[in-house]
Amino acid sequence: MPLDQRLLEVLACPEDKGPLWYFADEECLYNWRSHRRYRIDDGIPVMLVEESEVVDEEEHARLSAKAEAEQIRPTFESS
Repeated sequence: MPLDQRLLEVLACPEDKGPLWYFADEECLYNWRSHRRYRIDDGIPVMLVEESEVVDEEEHARLSAKAEAEQIRPTFESS
């Protein structure tokens, strides 16, 4: 089940307070700046830094390419 657009517009990385990429098909939110992936369990984003996963360069490159190919936009525009 995809996350509600209104929720996505306010979700930010708890570590740096910046926007995230939302990958609905992988049930995760991703911070491309810190390479942190936040899982979504049963439709609920787990937004705890200690529960996040830091991905390696290969996975970061895959997620970045996927975001570009699928035109995934950040959850909000940072100022």
